[in-house]
Amino acid sequence: MNKFTLVVLAAGMGSRYGGLKQMDTMSKVGDTIIDFSLYDAIDAGFKKVVFIVRNQFIDQFREKFDQKLAGKIEVEYVCQELDKIPSGFPVDPDRKKPWGTGHALLVAKEVIDDNFIVINGDDFYSREAFKTIIVELSKLDKDSYNMCMVGFNLDKTISENGYVSRGQCYVNEQSELTDIIERTHIEKIGGKIYRKDEEEKLIEMDKDTTVSMNFWGFTPKFLECLEQDFVGFMQERSKELKSEFFIPTVVNNIIQSKKGVVKVLKSDAKWYGVTYSEDKPVVTKAVETLKNNKVYPELLWN
Repeated sequence: MNKFTLVVLAAGMGSRYGGLKQMDTMSKVGDTIIDFSLYDAIDAGFKKVVFIVRNQFIDQFREKFDQKLAGKIEVEYVCQELDKIPSGFPVDPDRKKPWGTGHALLVAKEVIDDNFIVINGDDFYSREAFKTIIVELSKLDKDSYNMCMVGFNLDKTISENGYVSRGQCYVNEQSELTDIIERTHIEKIGGKIYRKDEEEKLIEMDKDTTVSMNFWGFTPKFLECLEQDFVGFMQERSKELKSEFFIPTVVNNIIQSKKGVVKVLKSDAKWYGVTYSEDKPVVTKAVETLKNNKVYPELLWN
């Protein structure tokens, strides 16, 4: 029997948000955004969840989720820390943060043994996205490097309160990803959407651009490529203070080397997330509306 796994990236410190946003409550009964992702994943048929957290917060996560998930889904925790890297690489003593989403996923390598999806702990993706991706995930040969992802329309993933990072996706007529470029500064200005290039120039983007919100479907073979690429990354950049190793970088390497393909599943759903503290009222209002419309029960966990 397949034991498809949900991997939740929840080790971020929320510097722009001003706190641990993954644990912040978004409803009157104390739901976090992760609660909705878990509810949707269990409903879609996922059998295991792996939380990637920081060691200093693991007790908070256990207290929040262990009891409510007991008997509903298998639960694992792994910790992403700055020093969880292959031995022999010099690290600047002034570096404070771990090495990004690719590094986070890599620390979970030993507890993933079936096809799996990766999501951000602070993004609300919609039930439709989980139901869509598990169908495609079940088609992926476990021994292949093929992948899938849910892509969103850019204009439905923008914060009104500042800039965001998104992976800009280029998709062919077969709905396969041909390239993905991490855009680390995208913002809405005067009703239009712009990204900054390397020279800080503003370049307008089409509102219907397909972007990645880190909603990926992978086989265990992806983790082998992740490990190889991380070693290469550390050889070049381990001494840097703020360099990050991103999941899309490895995805792109697999695509460009023709090892595997990525099926892009398009979602028209409105994304909700908390990049800034000012985003919270928007999310709480959306959650209230979804519950009033009976999309979710008032109490997710009985």
